[in-house]
Amino acid sequence: MSVYVSSEDLREQIRTGEKLTILAALWDAREGHAWSKFQSEHIPTALFCEPSLQLVGMPGSQVGRNPLPTLDRLIESFRGWGIEPGRPVVIYDTGQGIFAARAWWTLRWAGVEDVRILDGGFAAWHARGYETVAGPGPVAVHTEQEVKPGSLPTADIEDVRRYKSTLIDAREPSRFRGQRERLDLKSGHIPGARNLPVESLFDDSGKILDNSHILEQFAKLGITHDTDPASAIAYSGSGNHSAKLLAAMAHVGLPVLTHCIGGWSQWSADASNPVEREV
Repeated sequence: MSVYVSSEDLREQIRTGEKLTILAALWDAREGHAWSKFQSEHIPTALFCEPSLQLVGMPGSQVGRNPLPTLDRLIESFRGWGIEPGRPVVIYDTGQGIFAARAWWTLRWAGVEDVRILDGGFAAWHARGYETVAGPGPVAVHTEQEVKPGSLPTADIEDVRRYKSTLIDAREPSRFRGQRERLDLKSGHIPGARNLPVESLFDDSGKILDNSHILEQFAKLGITHDTDPASAIAYSGSGNHSAKLLAAMAHVGLPVLTHCIGGWSQWSADASNPVEREV
């Protein structure tokens, strides 16, 4: 099942009244600005999703910058969005797809099976000249969708310490090499990790590249359709870029690998953890 859906296809689904839940996964460091942005303009029928509040837990050095959400928080969010079995979910954001991908992975991890991402996000929708609306969005009918944490594989830092197989770092090359670090306590990467920058799988507009290119990049790391998801771990700074990497994998039919959510933000916070740099 393809993960990324085009603006044309989504518009047609909305026009024909197909039953689906659209989430606008918006993030802004300024309190209240994400909600204001949603209210000023969004895709018709979309509901507001604030990933930093609804899809992650309390940050800290022991868990990283964007840890997994609590079960109660997920249940509350699911009910507020009206998520129900058999009803597809389409997610978009207003950037390069990082927050939409994190929402995609979190919903999949929590047991929602049919989740898609709008290819190119809101910018692609806007570039086509498609209609937008203002206001708070529709009122969702509350449902009792069962939340099933652990529906996708995860790894913690202890798992990573013991790991002897493939580690994939999805961050940009300069952060992987340790040339610069703006977000976490130390620069570098987990020893033995190999770098596959997630943005190399997307074009400059944020749209996913063709399947053959993506498959080729993963094949260089020994990842194919037959790879056991437990045989490789993906990570990034705090689970966002790696979520986008996993979404790209799923889009081309590759297995969704084990995900270390805490990533470099958690690893680098422990002074006892070794660091590799390429400077």
